[in-house]
Amino acid sequence: MARSSKAAIVLCLDVGFTMSNSASGEESSLEQAKKIMTKFVQRQVFAESKDEVAVVLFGTDGTTNDLARGDQYQNITVHRSLMLPDFDLLEDIQHVIKPGSEQADFLDAIIVCMDLLQKETIGKKYEKRHIELFTDLSSPVSEDQLEIIIANLKKTGISLQFFLPFPVDVDDGGGNTSASVHSQMHRNSFPRKGLTEQQKKGIDVVRKLMHTLDEGGGLEEIYTFRESLERLSMFKKIERRPMAWPCQLTIGSNLSIRIVAYKSVTEEKVKKIWTVVDAKTLRRDDVQKETVYCLNDDDETEVQKDDTIQGFRYGSDIVPFSKEDEEQMKYKTEAKCFSVLGFSRSSQIQRHYYMGNQVLKVFAAKDDENAAVAFSALVHALDELKVVAIVRYAYDRRCNPQIGVAFPYIKDAYECLIYVQLPYMEDLRQYIFSSLKNNKKCIPTADQLSAVDSLIDSMNLVYEDDDGETFEDLFKPSKIPNPHFQRLYQCLQHKAFHPNEPLPPIEQHLLEMLEMPRVVEERCQAPLEKVKALFPLKEVGKKKEEKTAQDIFKDNSEDGPNPKKPKIEDEEGSFSIIKLAEGNVTSVGSVNPAEDFRILVRQKNADFKDVSQQLINRIDQFLENKGSQYYMKGINCIRVFREEAMKLSKVQCFNDFLQALKSKVEDKALADFWEIMIQDRISLITKDEAGGSSVTSEEAEKFLAPKEKKNEILPPTDEGGDVDDLLDMM
Repeated sequence: MARSSKAAIVLCLDVGFTMSNSASGEESSLEQAKKIMTKFVQRQVFAESKDEVAVVLFGTDGTTNDLARGDQYQNITVHRSLMLPDFDLLEDIQHVIKPGSEQADFLDAIIVCMDLLQKETIGKKYEKRHIELFTDLSSPVSEDQLEIIIANLKKTGISLQFFLPFPVDVDDGGGNTSASVHSQMHRNSFPRKGLTEQQKKGIDVVRKLMHTLDEGGGLEEIYTFRESLERLSMFKKIERRPMAWPCQLTIGSNLSIRIVAYKSVTEEKVKKIWTVVDAKTLRRDDVQKETVYCLNDDDETEVQKDDTIQGFRYGSDIVPFSKEDEEQMKYKTEAKCFSVLGFSRSSQIQRHYYMGNQVLKVFAAKDDENAAVAFSALVHALDELKVVAIVRYAYDRRCNPQIGVAFPYIKDAYECLIYVQLPYMEDLRQYIFSSLKNNKKCIPTADQLSAVDSLIDSMNLVYEDDDGETFEDLFKPSKIPNPHFQRLYQCLQHKAFHPNEPLPPIEQHLLEMLEMPRVVEERCQAPLEKVKALFPLKEVGKKKEEKTAQDIFKDNSEDGPNPKKPKIEDEEGSFSIIKLAEGNVTSVGSVNPAEDFRILVRQKNADFKDVSQQLINRIDQFLENKGSQYYMKGINCIRVFREEAMKLSKVQCFNDFLQALKSKVEDKALADFWEIMIQDRISLITKDEAGGSSVTSEEAEKFLAPKEKKNEILPPTDEGGDVDDLLDMM
């Protein structure tokens, strides 16, 4: 890929007295030309272009140029030499450049511009040298040096463009009416006013000049003021020089191919050049920023930065982590890499797996024939076999490695691999939703399917002619600039010249940029009406909340939670669509009994006592099996039982169960299980937690305590014991 070109551009503006003439209610040609120049310079400034711009004026009252001798090249002024465009140049165009009272030959002005470009580009490298001339062609013109001008333009490679207030095919009915493509497109936008004889002569000279320079497309370099304003209404994107990333593509330990990669797609971000300045002087040096660290005590004792250290929040604790620790933690590789881990069918790489903030185009290294042959063989093999390479990519030894996919991409002009990052396990978000096919209410009719098909066809953004061969993209995202950047540059430019005025409204073309194309909008109206008729929307009235007698007659001054709470499924985060998608739950199973219980008790007409008995049976099974994993499963069941009993006002049911459970634990010597209950503080539901309970907090606390052993002579234990019990203990 070629490096970004640097150009030398001369803006040559006619400021003669005829340029100031205008019809009533219309802008003069000079004002229109200055608007175009302003738009052009704005684009260059905000695009951070390296192009240098000079300004030459002709028709000025004075003369300032190196070619002026006697009466030659008079009333032509070099207003600004070649330099990077800036806000000073914008200020000059808007307020310093004034209309003159003289006229000058535009061919003489072109010669002055050529001389300026020749002298000021000596010893410098420019990919392009260019002259843009703005005039109404009303000044006298002499063709004596026309052939010399054409020869020198060709010899030096200087390109030329004309900007006129009218299209070149506009005349008063006579003369040549050949026109450029641009003029044909925009001629109906201009009033067909009669041109003066001098302007007709000027048009002939311009046609002759441009046609001789380029027989095929010279006339296409003649633009109208209005057309140019439309083209320049959007700020130019920032030019980026492609940075090559050389590396070795490795397959295994024995095959290595020299490659070079370039960023093909990456997210563009606004350059962070905001700074804090003094509000009165607007100078950055008048403001000094200091960061002070203080202890969180009464005296706010200051702490030196060297006495501070980074801390990582780990739960409720802070883990100290110094800069040295951070450096040691970083993943370090030996060097940059682009290693093929293996190959996969392209159909297995789903489109929604693409991630990252860039796309790389990978080519064989330049001027390396062996690398080019090996790389081409790899690309064509991948393409023919319809497979892709799974790649380990690391930009350099300091960067964390990525896993990505490399696709073959073959064009007439070149062939390459396109690299896109793939997700790690933590990057994936797995969501399970119930199928629409299982719900008869969600199955569309044939008429509804047909209507949606018609709507999609009518909104097709690719136009195809009757032959089915010619395509036209009606909506080209690659040609749409970022509206955020456009608005930002518009506001910055306005504030630079009008600091005390409010910001201008958003330009209409920015608002229309992301709208549906008008032809598509008109085309889809009928299908939309059909869809609207087949998919009617009905307003569903809000159901009245059912109130119990307790809600109606309760004491409003009473504090505490309402024992008769409605069932609210959203309060419990673990009860989700995922659980609903698992199918209908009919009983409390052994795999996930806690969630089964939660689902069952929330079903309509559910018998809480019956469902809770199923859960109790599962808990008994877990205690019979013993072992820590069964204990934890039982604890989880008890915890969910307690939560649902409080929500559904079944407090006594749970308390009865827990009292019976304590007796079983004591009888079967399950002290280790009860120890977990004590640690997790799972006790009886108190009257402070739910209104239907009569248990006090003290009683609940006492309930957890194990019974004290009495000092009595116990019968001798059977040392042999049960074999099954012994295995369980082991």
